Amino acid sequence: MSKKRDYYEILGVAKGASADEIKKAYRKLAVKLHPDKNPGDKHAEDNFKELGEAYEAVSDPDKRAAYDRYGHAAFAQGGAARGGGAGFHDPFDIFREVFGGGGGGGGNIFEQFFGGGGGAKQERESRQRGSDLRYDMQITLEEAAFGAEKEIEVSKPSACGSCNGTGAEKGSRVVTCSTCGGRGQVVTSRGFFQVAQTCPRCRGSGQTVEKPCGECRGEGRSEQSTRIKLKIPAGIEDGSRLRSTGNGEAGVRGGQAGDLYVVIHVKEHEIFEREDSTLFCDLPISFAMAALGGEIKVNTLHGEASLKIPAGTQSGTTFKLRGKGMPELGGGDTGDLHVRTQIAVPKKLTSEQKHKLQEFAELLGDEVPPAHKSFLDRAREFFQ
Repeated sequence: MSKKRDYYEILGVAKGASADEIKKAYRKLAVKLHPDKNPGDKHAEDNFKELGEAYEAVSDPDKRAAYDRYGHAAFAQGGAARGGGAGFHDPFDIFREVFGGGGGGGGNIFEQFFGGGGGAKQERESRQRGSDLRYDMQITLEEAAFGAEKEIEVSKPSACGSCNGTGAEKGSRVVTCSTCGGRGQVVTSRGFFQVAQTCPRCRGSGQTVEKPCGECRGEGRSEQSTRIKLKIPAGIEDGSRLRSTGNGEAGVRGGQAGDLYVVIHVKEHEIFEREDSTLFCDLPISFAMAALGGEIKVNTLHGEASLKIPAGTQSGTTFKLRGKGMPELGGGDTGDLHVRTQIAVPKKLTSEQKHKLQEFAELLGDEVPPAHKSFLDRAREFFQ
């Protein structure tokens, strides 16, 4: 285990420094080392935590006296842990306290410091943004190819119609929380230490309503079913997300509504397979068509198309129909349709068909055993 550094050394002040000098040194270093100013820098984050521990230990007169007398051992009795563990507060809470960041409840602390005081922060927290929602939708390949308009029904917290989202009865006001004094936190003392907790009355917002709305119980929203129209763009792919701004959960007490994200799932097609803007399909053709060649009609998403089969086509040969695939999202070019031939072998043949095929095989020089006659075939020949 590495040896803990001297707290005065961490702060860059002398052991006899005044409280103002200690606070000034902390403010300067805290801004420099804050994780929001050093994203991804683990070393800066560790130093920021170390700085918070050092400041808390020497800014409090009782803790400082104990540290000056016993050193780090003064905090080892209670199992004190560096960087926000037992005995020391979270370094971010210390930062908020020093810079006047207000109560708890999210937000970018570094932004709060440069953005102004706690009053504006409390106002933002009182009007909390609603959560985003997800909706999974299945569409056909045809709808993905040509686009479609859909209407979905979503059950979600929406602005309360009784109080218009304020959370207060008509004529009632939003006031500063009497429990925490608008800070959003309540602090309790435990011996040398103080513990800050989210205010149970205002839930960290710093504000309450004099008389909560009876319909939504002061939250400013209630569960409602909403129908939403969506436009599916042509060329959309499986797994794509469509964002419907403001159609998520309503905000708390008039806060901004969240967004609705619709995840598209394209159903498997019975004929076509898709790879980006290219489509693939299998086309069964007869042995005669494969050997002699000809023209055949092919079903595409865009209607029937003619395909010329050259003589001697083998099973698995691929032909390309240009512009018969999927359109590219955003109005780009349309992909191609790749048609793979599969020679269809008949499962049942008449006696004449078998005879003709045997003759053809002999012309090719193939050794084909004579056709096996069934009992019914032999019976017919006997009675003729």
